[in-house]
Amino acid sequence: MYFPTAGIECSPFIPFAVALGVSFFTSMGGVSGAFLLLPFQMSVLGYTNPSVSATNQFFNVLACPAGVWRYWREGRLLWPLTLVVALGTLPGVFAGALIRINLLPDPRHFKIFAGLVLLYVALKMLRDVMRRRKADTSGATPRQDGPRGGACRLLSWNSRLLTFCFQEQEYRISCRGIVLLSLIVGLVGGVYGIGGGAIMAPFLVSFFGLPVHAVAGASLFATFLTSVAGVSFYSLLAPLYPGLAVAPDWRLGILLGLGGMAGMYLGARCQKHVPARVLKYLLAGILLFTAARYLGQAF
Repeated sequence: MYFPTAGIECSPFIPFAVALGVSFFTSMGGVSGAFLLLPFQMSVLGYTNPSVSATNQFFNVLACPAGVWRYWREGRLLWPLTLVVALGTLPGVFAGALIRINLLPDPRHFKIFAGLVLLYVALKMLRDVMRRRKADTSGATPRQDGPRGGACRLLSWNSRLLTFCFQEQEYRISCRGIVLLSLIVGLVGGVYGIGGGAIMAPFLVSFFGLPVHAVAGASLFATFLTSVAGVSFYSLLAPLYPGLAVAPDWRLGILLGLGGMAGMYLGARCQKHVPARVLKYLLAGILLFTAARYLGQAF
């Protein structure tokens, strides 16, 4: 099948199968998998023009609802956290789209930027996991890395503080802090074409100490909201850049989205059976691999 906007030709089964496999694992951690599909499209399929970012966000629009619906069915979707994250990421995604088109059209520069961002997030997550492991080994804190089922229970929410209970443990987070961090993450996500919310999950786990089983649904839903905005913004910008491919490749995006839809539903369904530590190591390992690949190709 030929994809005109991307300027590539491949079997339609390949993007569908890759998106299904990637999304199955990453959706367990609240990540859509778009950050891995981007290097797949650029390095394997040869899709390197700026519209690859818009196609990646279109994948999120189609795929994320399946995972979100499953988390909602199981009572692990925190709506207030979703709205707070989206409030910060939306402006960042718009600014990131402009930066991607005007300042980072060269794939080499784009790979350096993406590689450094992913490397930082991966190292931060690994450091936090190792610290928690040492604390558990020494007996300083109770072990809490087993599989996590059950629902999230909202206790209070205002402009300053969000409080919820999960697995008989209470969590309090600053709404203003999340909005500020979301703004930065949204900027990066807009440039990288992953919607902002996709890399929000590792930050929520690492910086705010939230359980990965409780934030996955909110992160995926925020990814969906910001990706809708991102795709719309790229489509509106397309007529202003007639000599540059900016709008999504709809054919490729649909194939990726259908595969991601199946993968995210299955991943969300299986997540409660996987220990939190395993999910964190999985996310950190994928991020490190992707960052190393990007930086290696750039240099």
